[in-house]
Amino acid sequence: MKKKIVLAYSGGLDTTVIIPWLKENYDCDIAAVCVDVGQEADWQTIKQRALDTGAVSCHVADVKKEYVEDFVWPALKASAVYEDKYLLGTSTARPLIAKVLVEAARNVKAAAIAHGATGKGNDQVRFDLGIMAFAPDLEIIAPWRTWDIKSREEEIEYLEKRHIPVPMKKEQSYSRDDNLWHVSHEGLELEDPANEPLLGNMLEMSVSPEKAPDRPEYVEIRFDQGIPVSVNGTDLEGVELIRTLNKIGGAHGVGIVDLVENRVVGMKSRGVYETPGGSILYYAHQELEHICLDRQTYAFKQHAALKMGELIYGGLWFTPLRESLSAFVDATQRTVSGTVRLKLYKGSISAAGVSSPFSLYNASIASFATGELYNHADAKGFIRLYGLPVLVRAMMESPAPIPASSGPALDAKSKGTAG
Repeated sequence: MKKKIVLAYSGGLDTTVIIPWLKENYDCDIAAVCVDVGQEADWQTIKQRALDTGAVSCHVADVKKEYVEDFVWPALKASAVYEDKYLLGTSTARPLIAKVLVEAARNVKAAAIAHGATGKGNDQVRFDLGIMAFAPDLEIIAPWRTWDIKSREEEIEYLEKRHIPVPMKKEQSYSRDDNLWHVSHEGLELEDPANEPLLGNMLEMSVSPEKAPDRPEYVEIRFDQGIPVSVNGTDLEGVELIRTLNKIGGAHGVGIVDLVENRVVGMKSRGVYETPGGSILYYAHQELEHICLDRQTYAFKQHAALKMGELIYGGLWFTPLRESLSAFVDATQRTVSGTVRLKLYKGSISAAGVSSPFSLYNASIASFATGELYNHADAKGFIRLYGLPVLVRAMMESPAPIPASSGPALDAKSKGTAG
């Protein structure tokens, strides 16, 4: 009986080459698995391509809902961002894909799981760690780490020699990943950081800011415990909500990021990311947290967000630390409910109002006018105690003795009469 291998199949060049390569090098049956996390794809054509190329089966797993609820929303609630810019579009999807691959491997009693991630990229780490978390007994096959093929041109040549249709045109050389949350672009002019991205040739989900409308558009988003639940007054479930905001944000050119980032394996790489709906949600969520979280909670959550971004980017989703951070984040989100209004204009997002039944903003306290809840005179004692270390250091460094008080004070009768 032949060995069975489950292959993470996208229908693109890499995985189309991998099917015949595995058959030639492992004498195996290939069960192709496509994981639908919202990417633009003709699944019927892709399934047929897998079978025509030599797979014994091809299954499409629709996990868009699970992707949004169990991976995107936790990252959003945590405000997780990698290196100040990247909203983790590919990073959040890979752990789920790995989980689906393991489930498929168990169902067909496969001995191994194969994927098309390269030996230079982050995805190999994310796939391998995800598979290891659920199936440490399964062999992981990553052809890019072992075969002699060195480039896309050689991949195309490999298929042509075997009379297998090439699933792309030779001039389509950007390396892309897309899902419901984003589209990433690498390659061509982006390989030199000195080059400006050719957005007109590249963008798929958005227009460039220069081509956006000359008038701003307002969008209103309501959150319930950190999770967005409606857009412009219409309640929407997660998948449709993100699609709606992608369309709105993409039309105004928001969420386009050009980033030189540090990959997990140590090298720097450059990519352009389109995350229109995600950028709107991150901005709105932060505006809501500004009025709903106290200072210490917000400050500590910033530390958690930084760590969460690093963990997700590095493929460490299925770890105790990530789970513990998510538990902390969920506790902070109990009062992050309310409505945020934003203005979109030529690539920019700005706040246009925020309200919440759990708002900690109190006009009686914050107003310049003196209110009943705040006595200006209380500030003097607070500042003296708050600045006590400053005062003590100044006393230590001063050549002359300093009186116990903060300085000479005029009594009420003498104020303004000296002269």
